[in-house]
Amino acid sequence: MPPSSPLIGRTGELARLREACRRLPGVVLVGGEAGIGKSRLVREFTAEFAAGRAGARVLTGGCVELSAELLPFAPFTAALRGLVRELGTGGIEELLPGARGLARLLPEFGDPDEAPADEARARLFELVLTLLERLAEQGPLILVIEDAHWADRSSRDLLDFLIRNLAGAVLVLVTYRSEALHRGHPLRPLLAELDRVDRVERLEPGRLTRAQTRRMLGEGADARRAAEVFRRSEGNPLFVEALAGEESADLPESLRDLVLAGVRRLPGASQEVLRIAAAGGQTLEDGLLAAVTGLEGAGLDEALRPAVEANVLAVDGEGYVFRHALIREAVREDLLPGESRRLHLAYARTLEERPWLVPPGRAASERAYHWYAARDLPRALESAWLASGEAMRSAAYAEALALSERVLELSERVPSAVDRTEVLKRAMIAAELAGELERGVELAGAALERVDEPVARTELLSCRGRMKLHLHRAEGAADLREAAALLADRPPSATRARALATLAKYAFKLPDSLDETWRMAQEAVRAAREVDDATALVSALMTLALRDNVPDERRLALLEEIEPLLERCEDYNEVLRYKLSVSHVLESAGRHEEAHRVARSGQEDAVVRGLGRIMGTILAYNATEPLVSLGRWDEALQTIEEVTERLPLSRHMGSLRGLSGEIHTARGDLRRAAADLDFFLKAVRRGPVRRAEDLFAVIRLEVSLRLAEGDHEGARGSAEQLLDCGEMADDARYTWPVLALVARACHDEKELDPYLKRAAELSVIGPVMEAHRLAFEAECARITGSGPSWTEAAEAWRALGRPYQEAYALLRAAVEDRSGAAERLERARKLAADLGAVPLLAEVEEARSRLGGASPVRGLTTRETEVLRELAEGRANREIAQLLSISAKTVSVHVSNILGKLGVSSRGEAAALARRLGL
Repeated sequence: MPPSSPLIGRTGELARLREACRRLPGVVLVGGEAGIGKSRLVREFTAEFAAGRAGARVLTGGCVELSAELLPFAPFTAALRGLVRELGTGGIEELLPGARGLARLLPEFGDPDEAPADEARARLFELVLTLLERLAEQGPLILVIEDAHWADRSSRDLLDFLIRNLAGAVLVLVTYRSEALHRGHPLRPLLAELDRVDRVERLEPGRLTRAQTRRMLGEGADARRAAEVFRRSEGNPLFVEALAGEESADLPESLRDLVLAGVRRLPGASQEVLRIAAAGGQTLEDGLLAAVTGLEGAGLDEALRPAVEANVLAVDGEGYVFRHALIREAVREDLLPGESRRLHLAYARTLEERPWLVPPGRAASERAYHWYAARDLPRALESAWLASGEAMRSAAYAEALALSERVLELSERVPSAVDRTEVLKRAMIAAELAGELERGVELAGAALERVDEPVARTELLSCRGRMKLHLHRAEGAADLREAAALLADRPPSATRARALATLAKYAFKLPDSLDETWRMAQEAVRAAREVDDATALVSALMTLALRDNVPDERRLALLEEIEPLLERCEDYNEVLRYKLSVSHVLESAGRHEEAHRVARSGQEDAVVRGLGRIMGTILAYNATEPLVSLGRWDEALQTIEEVTERLPLSRHMGSLRGLSGEIHTARGDLRRAAADLDFFLKAVRRGPVRRAEDLFAVIRLEVSLRLAEGDHEGARGSAEQLLDCGEMADDARYTWPVLALVARACHDEKELDPYLKRAAELSVIGPVMEAHRLAFEAECARITGSGPSWTEAAEAWRALGRPYQEAYALLRAAVEDRSGAAERLERARKLAADLGAVPLLAEVEEARSRLGGASPVRGLTTRETEVLRELAEGRANREIAQLLSISAKTVSVHVSNILGKLGVSSRGEAAALARRLGL
């Protein structure tokens, strides 16, 4: 991973550092574990700082591990030596009369004077303070002190003095390793004292999320590989980087040395207990550790205390946890094979005899782990089978799958009374619920080879068909149809009713299958009522309630009638599907807040129930779509990032990336929007299964992106897929938004005519479709010469609470009718600015200038507008100052004002906006 790779997951931290720069003098103490990215964060920020401010200067000095004994003032010597190279001793003497007093730090100034130690020290501190303040008069200054946990006493005292006394445009950044600060560490009391100083704030970068880890590995990183790197690194950026290129399961030597450094400094007794603990797990209860080590009470405490004080272990409730999983991994890898086996055997026997030593629910899986690691295969098989059942009952489906797979593996090596077919079925169900669908399909196939009985085959075929269709494999429909037909000549049963309901549920999403959907759903309702099966009845009634030619309020009423049946439904996926369906219809009806609330509730419930990977992700889409509608874009992007951490199926993730692509397009980040589109296209086209909500959403994003790029021909080409796509559920709902967009790319009646014909075929149900129709026809009016006004469209969007669409309609209305244009443009400007929709904001400001003769950028002074013009040319502050005959410091103030007034975060964004405005 090259050092020039983009900084991932530090947007908030960079924002806080930028804010600290606006309140100088200031101090930020940046703490965190080794490898968390403190130095990288500081380097990124100081490079931005130096590039964006004329006369800005950064002085950097680092402490070294020897400094406490041998190198007093080491970080300050390093920081000022760079200044000597830049200015020379003469330049420093011009700034600082008496600079010879710096000789105690810098040999370049000769030999230190013979003044008494206390007097010389006080004089030195004053000289350093004065020098920094004089430098700050020339331009803003950052002083960086790295690795303060190694700082010597003299450096700590000087740092304390400077922080309490500095004035002017100076920012002090201090980094330190938090895990190095044991209870007696000399930096701890200084940090505690500095916390009381008003100008001081603490900043502690956190570990990366799973999604951020994957981004760090690169957009093309394999999801499972990224998940494995995240599991082992726990989101520590340095560890991610070290593991990124490693195919081996072994730790790289350099990383092993880093994580074991703290362990090797511990007393021998502590290291021995850590070796035993590493065989046990990442977290260990005090009682279990005592039983396996044979140490009791004070003896165990005495061995563990140094490890806790050195931050190798942390106290966790009634037990201990390794500070980082890689510490445990490195210690465990140091165990000899025989030693490892004996330790696991000791853990397994202890848990057999005293299972209460671990929390309820963990004993079975931990016994299975230790028997397997101890190579006692018969007991490993038996305990894994029991543990897999316990994991299923606890909704730990991924663990249940892994344990069931172990049973399958061991049953081929040792005799067992466990029925292999039952193991395959449990593993298949666990795989479906855990979202491991490819493996689930394989397990279902293996089970079907062993089963002839029709009822069992029906259940297996239904399960395999569902999983195949979730994977966009069209042959899943054949499985579902075979399952529905298998029991047709047998007495009514819940199994057949559920098979019919499942076929109806999934046929609803297949192209040209709507007639089959309604027929199967009605047959399922009859079959379910005949045997009083609430699960099949709920599923079939929900499918019927979602007919898209029924008004939304009627569909909601039908869904409400189903709700009382949910208490008897045995499949919690159907309970979640109820929330999914309600939120789907509420969003269609324009009741966005309610749609978000219902879907978010279902999403959280899915995660708690262990169903987060599939149903949780689908519900997350339904929770995010209303946020996009409502203009709560940052919240939407945050939700999408949260979901990414669950490794959702690419098809479901594709839908979410479609939403993020819409946001990035509207904000002018076309590079990220193009990446979102590429991901979405691959996800949708991965198989032959097509749904309107996927297919038309990807067309909508593609058209939006082509329009943003100014490629009208490309936009029309992308939209041609709308013209012949076959019969699909929710056709009108997902087609209208694309028509409203593609009309913008049409220049004459020939180009527009196919889309007018397509629109004539569509129904209009509810206020959202009506608003899209108004926008489409208003757009068409510039070619056809007649149609609704943009004012009507703007009012429709305003009533729905859709700010982006309203702002666009207001802009068009102002151009269409100049009476009241100023008021419309002012509201459009505010809406676009609040959204961060920079391209639309630029269009609005351009219209204000053209229609009203106003300043091209509202709110900027004449001088600020001149500065903005020069920014658009890519000029630095010093160049702008020379051109406009003002000081560089004044330019810096103007730039800060411009960024604030435009609502942008960088010079680059401001320059891009200026270019769009023709400045």
